[in-house]
Amino acid sequence: MFLAGDLGGTKVSFAVYSEEQGPREPLARVRLPSADYPSLEAAVRDFLGKHHLNVTRATFGVAGPVVKGRAQITNLPWIVDTRRLMEELELEKVALINDLAAVAYAIPHLTEDEVVVVQEGEVEEHGTIGVIAPGTGLGQAFITNTKGVYTPFASEGGHTDFAPADALQFGLLRYLKERFGHVSYERICSGSGLPNIYNYLRDVGYSHEPAWLTEELAAADDRTPIIVRAAQDESNPVELCVGTLKVFVSVLGAETGNLALKILATGGIYLGGGMPLRLINELTDGYFLQSYLNKGRFSDLLTKFPVKIITHPEAGLFGSALHAFEQANLT
Repeated sequence: MFLAGDLGGTKVSFAVYSEEQGPREPLARVRLPSADYPSLEAAVRDFLGKHHLNVTRATFGVAGPVVKGRAQITNLPWIVDTRRLMEELELEKVALINDLAAVAYAIPHLTEDEVVVVQEGEVEEHGTIGVIAPGTGLGQAFITNTKGVYTPFASEGGHTDFAPADALQFGLLRYLKERFGHVSYERICSGSGLPNIYNYLRDVGYSHEPAWLTEELAAADDRTPIIVRAAQDESNPVELCVGTLKVFVSVLGAETGNLALKILATGGIYLGGGMPLRLINELTDGYFLQSYLNKGRFSDLLTKFPVKIITHPEAGLFGSALHAFEQANLT
């Protein structure tokens, strides 16, 4: 049996698979708060112990760069090391891959009902595919196809310099630079970045902050869900929150277009992570595409690349499982 894991800054997902049932039918699956465990080993022991399962190999998708079988998870104080995992969990083989590389592994295996089309485009056979995923952070990766074999490549593109596209965003850059020094796309286009946009708009007087919202935000550990709910309230949306989502979607569209141009994504661009699942309406109402296509002489080229939102609830976990099966020569 194989263990697959998707390790993020706020949660970890695990699943166990058998050769007989394959990577789409886990024997057991769980999602756990990362902060509840001092290490990956402790979280795995808890999961396997409760389900009385024994596994021989594992693949973990980790939120951060993997170097020589070792990773420091971004936004989580865990050091993950393949040798230590093999020893402490008594496994024959452990692989670490970047979490967005894991999502990239899943993309060629997604069905039509596991994506939402933002732009149809024209898929080029064996074309390069990009994936950008605003979740706790902003992950990016791409996948190439050589003679029918897909190979994912990890990236830390979310930490590149933010480039403002209008006067409001220039103000946002100055605002964040005073607070953080370096301003990356992740400081804006992520679950942790969304409150930064909100704070900026509130502080420059973009719109009024209702007293009830001030109280809720002050009491919350994670302000992002509150801001999103207030923006999406059909009966009484909060304009300050609506504006926050507009800036978020605009910046995400611009960076998605940047990624598409950098890798020449003739196979398509996929939006993954937790944020797009919450913002499907905002990402498909035309505002995102307007920003995505705003690339001057290369706007026409971008219209040819398919753009899709991944709706598979555990694409990273699925991709990690596919990797584990591939490593065992079962795919």
